[in-house]
Amino acid sequence: MAPPTGPVSPKKGAAPAPSKSPATGPKAAPKAKAAVAAKGVPKKIAIAKKVVKRVQLKTRKANVPARKLTARAPTLKSKITPGTILILLAGRFRGRRVIFLKQLTSGLLLVTGPYAVNGVPTKRVNQRYVIATSAKIDVSGVDVSKYTDAYFARKSEKKAKKSEDEFFAAEASKPVIDAARKSDQKALDAALASKVGGKNTLLYKYLGARFTLTHGMKPHAMKF
Repeated sequence: MAPPTGPVSPKKGAAPAPSKSPATGPKAAPKAKAAVAAKGVPKKIAIAKKVVKRVQLKTRKANVPARKLTARAPTLKSKITPGTILILLAGRFRGRRVIFLKQLTSGLLLVTGPYAVNGVPTKRVNQRYVIATSAKIDVSGVDVSKYTDAYFARKSEKKAKKSEDEFFAAEASKPVIDAARKSDQKALDAALASKVGGKNTLLYKYLGARFTLTHGMKPHAMKF
C-alpha cells in the first residue's frame, strides 16, 4: 500500500514540532547606526561646520591693536563754578547748603559748609546729587591745593582675628579724626569767614538753613 501524499495531521497527544524561526535574542544594531558610529559625525553637521569655517575666514579682520582705556573725569556742569552754593540731595547732610571749591581728579566735587556755619565738613560729593543755585561767593583767594583724592583716602589696617566671645563683647568704636584734618578745617573756615560775613548777614543765615519741601511746592517750577 502506497503512503499518503498529502499533509499528515499530527496525532493526538503528540508533541508539537519545533519552529524553524531563529532563537530570540538582543537585536543587532541597524546598519545605518553602525555607519554613523563609525564615522563619528553625521554628514549634515560636518557640512554645517565647513560652512561656518568659510564664513569666519571671509569675515576675519586683520589684527588690530587693542585700545588703551583711560579714566576720564566727568564734565563739570556749566552752572557749577568755584564759589557756587550747592544743595546736597543725598547722604548724611542732605538738604544742607555748601560752597563748591573745585573739582578733583576723580570728578568729585570738593565742598565745605563751612563747618563753623552749618556743621558740614570739607568733603567730596558727586555732582549728580547736588542742585546748583544762583547764589555765589568769591573764593579766588582761598587756597585748596592740598585737597586731593589721596587726602580723603582711608587707611586700611589689618585686624587680628577675634574669638567668638571677643567679637560679641567688643563695642563699635567711633572713628577718630586726625588733628591735621581738624586744623585744616579751621584754617579753611577762617578763610571763608570774611566771604560769608557775620551771623546777622543774609548769606550766613542762608547757608545755615536746611532746604526742605512742603505741601504745594513744585520743585520743577522753582528757580534756585
